[in-house]
Amino acid sequence: MQLTNTEEKLMHYLWKREKALLKELLNDFPDPKPAKTTIATLLKRLTDKGIIAYNLVGVKREYYPLVAKKEYSSSSVSKLIKNFFNNSAVQLASFCTTENNLSEEELKELRNIIDQQLKDKSK
Repeated sequence: MQLTNTEEKLMHYLWKREKALLKELLNDFPDPKPAKTTIATLLKRLTDKGIIAYNLVGVKREYYPLVAKKEYSSSSVSKLIKNFFNNSAVQLASFCTTENNLSEEELKELRNIIDQQLKDKSK
């Protein structure tokens, strides 16, 4: 599933709210806010892509996600690993640790995560 940057931003607001009217989503955007018609178009595109759906509340549409944030994130990271790191999570981890100037605390936190994963795998 491929989303534009603006669609993705809108989805983050919807994931946070879990369900929302167009007006509520528009209010979530910082100033200068996009036009109401822009948000309506984005919601239509996301509906057409099967990413969101809506229920009618009176005459208004209350939108909700059909794709969980975790599912979208997992798909996006998998695509990133495939396209930029030769399908190697190790290359991604190496890039993240060497190119992002991580602090000692962040590196220790990563090591703890890896140690926990190794412990879980050996059970």
